[in-house]
Amino acid sequence: MDLDLKDKIIIVTGGSKGIGNGIVQVLASEGAIPVIVGRNKQNVLDAVKHIEDTFGEAYYALAELTDPNQCRAAVERVVQKYGRIDGLVNNAGVNDGVGLEDGNYEEFLQSINRNLTHYYLMAHYSLPQLKKSKGAIVNIGSKTSFTGQGGTSGYASANGGRNALTREWSLELLKYSIRVNAVIVAECLTPLYHKWINTFPNPKERLKEITSKIPLENRMTTVEEIGNTVAFLLSSKSSHTTGQLIFVDGGYTHLDRAL
Repeated sequence: MDLDLKDKIIIVTGGSKGIGNGIVQVLASEGAIPVIVGRNKQNVLDAVKHIEDTFGEAYYALAELTDPNQCRAAVERVVQKYGRIDGLVNNAGVNDGVGLEDGNYEEFLQSINRNLTHYYLMAHYSLPQLKKSKGAIVNIGSKTSFTGQGGTSGYASANGGRNALTREWSLELLKYSIRVNAVIVAECLTPLYHKWINTFPNPKERLKEITSKIPLENRMTTVEEIGNTVAFLLSSKSSHTTGQLIFVDGGYTHLDRAL
């Protein structure tokens, strides 16, 4: 299916690694021009070069997303280069393990800034251009916000906030024909996931235990599968879809895991 994304300017935060990079590669394969926003210069440049060598055009902006000024500057850089923004994918974040018992106010606030505040900032600064293009926003979320994993107070709060902002923005931006949706991820084998699974005494056994509870095919979701859904939600093919939380997780969240 042609998603009509050719030459669309799509910002993807955290697009150099993991899920974000999977999204970027799918967008590029559809002819879009992904703009990677991240803080690690070498990772970002490597990801851009791969897209250029494999698919075509890509661009980037370096930014520490917890800094409002750098978020604004990143958006301004994109507008200066292309004169427009057609879509925004808020993806960057990290499960930093800030809990209630072992955490503190400073760590909790930092977690919110790492995982939620920049979603607002990037959307706020991109909005004037999205209004012109009648573009779309996709927020990447996680099932952590409602499955009760311990020790994730900051990350869980941020993911609950992402879901709430998705619904709120979809309502607020109806008058501009800007669609806002969220893709909720459960178990996806990314570098960060590998790092987490390796904290267990027997990581291979732990991974097998987890995948055995994913109802559809007992396997992890791939970054490409997430990217495919994001690309669809950004495209005109989903022109009457807004305010939705789309779960791409092989039924992990909603189906009986005893199946």
